[in-house]
Amino acid sequence: MHRIRQCCVIFLLMLPILGVAQSNAARQKSLESQKIRLQAEIKQINNLLFNTTKKQKSVLSQVEDLNVKISVRSDLVKINDQQANLLTRQINVNQRNITNLRKELETLKKDYAEMIQKSYKSKSSQNRLMFLFSSEDFLQAYKRIQYMKQYADFRKSQGEKIAEKTKTLQSLNQDLLEQKAQKEVLVAENRKVQEQLQQERKSQQRLIQSLKSKSRSLAVEIRQKQQRAEAIDREIDRLIREAIAASNKAAGKSSENAFALTPEAKLLAANFMANKGKLPWPVEKGIVIQRFGTQPHPVVKTTMIKSNGVTIATAPKTEARAVFEGEVMSILSFKGSNPTVLIKHGNFITTYKNLGKVYVKKGDKVKAKQTLGEIYTHPQTGKTTIQFSVFSNSTPQNPKGWIYRM
Repeated sequence: MHRIRQCCVIFLLMLPILGVAQSNAARQKSLESQKIRLQAEIKQINNLLFNTTKKQKSVLSQVEDLNVKISVRSDLVKINDQQANLLTRQINVNQRNITNLRKELETLKKDYAEMIQKSYKSKSSQNRLMFLFSSEDFLQAYKRIQYMKQYADFRKSQGEKIAEKTKTLQSLNQDLLEQKAQKEVLVAENRKVQEQLQQERKSQQRLIQSLKSKSRSLAVEIRQKQQRAEAIDREIDRLIREAIAASNKAAGKSSENAFALTPEAKLLAANFMANKGKLPWPVEKGIVIQRFGTQPHPVVKTTMIKSNGVTIATAPKTEARAVFEGEVMSILSFKGSNPTVLIKHGNFITTYKNLGKVYVKKGDKVKAKQTLGEIYTHPQTGKTTIQFSVFSNSTPQNPKGWIYRM
């Protein structure tokens, strides 16, 4: 009975360890998945931003591109550090478990040796018969027979337990060796990534240093670029508000802030909302090089830039595609910029800026992943970029929350 209680206690003590091991394994798997994604993103960055060797990019453009790569590589370093730290914790847990198992195994072997010695002393059939015949009555003899059987069973179970503990110990030792090898590979890999990151930061600093004398003119250039983007954003806002007003007028309502939706449009909007976080990218392959919201410029930190969406770099000749079914609400052709397509999905709008060619027209019904046009490639830099935005009525949303794994 004492042994049974002891086994139960050991099992209960092991439960948290097993839970931690499973949690660590799940976390390690998640980190590995993130690492693979970041490595693929760096490969895409090299292909899309640093493979245009024939093009003479401006120093400002080179710094911006390097900033994208440095950001992703920094994330990769962090993931590698987290993996290494997790492996260290797993190794420490394994070492503690091995120490505990060795102590437990020594105790089991000692108990088993004592039991074997006692069994050897009373192993003769004469001793066993004498033990039975010395019983005072039949009931006592029966109990002694049961005792002898239980003792034999217990001896067998102790032998099996020793074999099981030995096997567990060997398995833990093997796991420990593998974990240590994994950590060595990870540390070496991270050292290499950190060296690359350091080189890229030095290259960026050299380029920034060469731009210091032009900081004023650069700030002016960035502000002018921002003003052009804001002018397009104002025009998009005007078009959306006009569409809202038209929908309310048709429905006989006075609200000016939200679309008056027909039953079909309500269903479309509900389906769009239900797919939040699962919508496809507006390009088949690409990387985000400018994120949503107000942020300092990567070169002139004192200059703030605002983005109502995200800018995605992709390969030349890439076609933009609708992220969800809807209707082409408008095609904006603004002076000094390339066309923008606006698609209405109930009370949601998605916009696709910087198209070189447009394949659709106002009023067209489009399906998810239907091509809308070819994205413009800048002749000087060789970069192909699209600005993608999501609006709820006239309020800009962060596309990261809508597009799958953005």
